[in-house]
Amino acid sequence: QVQLVESGGDLVQPGGSLRLSCAASGSILSINTMGWYRQAPGKQRELVAHITSGGSTHYADSVKGRFTISRHNAGNTVELQMNSLKPEDTAVYYCKAYVLTAGWGPSDYWGQGTQVTVSS
Repeated sequence: QVQLVESGGDLVQPGGSLRLSCAASGSILSINTMGWYRQAPGKQRELVAHITSGGSTHYADSVKGRFTISRHNAGNTVELQMNSLKPEDTAVYYCKAYVLTAGWGPSDYWGQGTQVTVSS
């Protein structure tokens, strides 16, 4: 099986920065796309950003120019640098990875989530 563990969520003032990290472990042969999603209270989960194994990135319009996604393939980790945070960025942030495992077909795996709160 595969485990994704996020870290880095916190309470931050508007205009501040946070860096989220996600580490994947388990019976991993390879990871294709890794990404970050978020879910605010009363709203659907939405894509924030994702990155392929080749380094191609995609961002939601709401975070372009403020957030940067990066990954370290050797360590099966993905990070999200969040700058110029706004109250509307408040949400639980989830890591997702599309993983090929030994003995199982490729599948999506999710982390447990980390809370980001932007408030003065």
